[in-house]
Amino acid sequence: MNDSKRTFKIRVMPRARHNKITVDQNGTLRVHTTAAPVDGAANAAVIKMLAEYFDVPKTSIEIIRGSASRDKVICV
Repeated sequence: MNDSKRTFKIRVMPRARHNKITVDQNGTLRVHTTAAPVDGAANAAVIKMLAEYFDVPKTSIEIIRGSASRDKVICV
């Protein structure tokens, strides 16, 4: 079993029309979520979407930096 962790910079777009993940020209993941950034709802939605994107359990994803910001660093 490989326990290597990887970190990624992401940009969250809360209150989007659709839930989707895209990659911009700089290679940064952009996570568009319909959830509002209230009481951690957007962060929970982002973790769920990233878990599906990377095909890992939600518990494998951690927001390392930027939990109250649109720009975040996550560890998978």
